[in-house]
Amino acid sequence: MIIYYSGMRYKDKNKNEAIFQATIQLLNEIGFSEISMSKIAKRAQVSPGTIYVYFENKEDMLRKLFLNVEQKISSSMFQGLHHPLPVKARFELVMSNFIEFTINHKDEFLFFEQFCNSPLIDNVYPVDSNSMFEPLYKLIEEGKEQKLLKDYDTMLLLVLIYAPVTELAKQYFREEFEFNDKNVKDLIQASWDAIRA
Repeated sequence: MIIYYSGMRYKDKNKNEAIFQATIQLLNEIGFSEISMSKIAKRAQVSPGTIYVYFENKEDMLRKLFLNVEQKISSSMFQGLHHPLPVKARFELVMSNFIEFTINHKDEFLFFEQFCNSPLIDNVYPVDSNSMFEPLYKLIEEGKEQKLLKDYDTMLLLVLIYAPVTELAKQYFREEFEFNDKNVKDLIQASWDAIRA
């Protein structure tokens, strides 16, 4: 898809994705402090000026990249989620989807973790991004209302289920842990046990 604007300049969706992928790869290799628009352009095989067709500056690009990756995570997590399912079944589906995305999208996962632990996160939250995970917040609240889950602060419950997945994913990428069927099932059950009433 090509979008025309301001004369002859245009935005190509494939080129935009190439810039995003190049940025993710570089950030995972060299970190935020060493990255530059020229390095990104070289990796994406575009001219440095081309990047400014898509983004105002580096901060704008990183913000949009984070939101892009977050949207991918969100879409994956809630795939197949239907309200008629019981709370626990929906929880298990969301967790299974999240684990699957994490282990199959290493670059995006590592970028997401790095970004969340950088000062740049303050330029994104809470304005743009909280709504992407609203179905999970609502699921937790529903579980608390039904007395299925501990009556703790929702953010505390989310940390209890999110942190084990991310830590085990890092071990998986270092080949120190295996996400086989049993381990995935056990992880999901342990996460449920950590937050159930």
